Amino acid sequence: MDRFLIKLIKIYKKFVSPALPNSCRYYPTCSSYAIQSIEKYGALKGSLKAVWRILRCNPFSKGGVDYP
Repeated sequence: MDRFLIKLIKIYKKFVSPALPNSCRYYPTCSSYAIQSIEKYGALKGSLKAVWRILRCNPFSKGGVDYP
């Protein structure tokens, strides 16, 4: 399951992300964070951490460096 989710994120990074404006307020980007979280914590916990990160990435967020 981990590899499947990571593959989906990589497909997103390659095909969808370049078409969107560069607006991530964090480093690493949310998609890179998701990959790192899934690799570190597994599919379930890593995905939940990635969703929480995406929810925090908004115009009202200060952003900054945030590693999983």
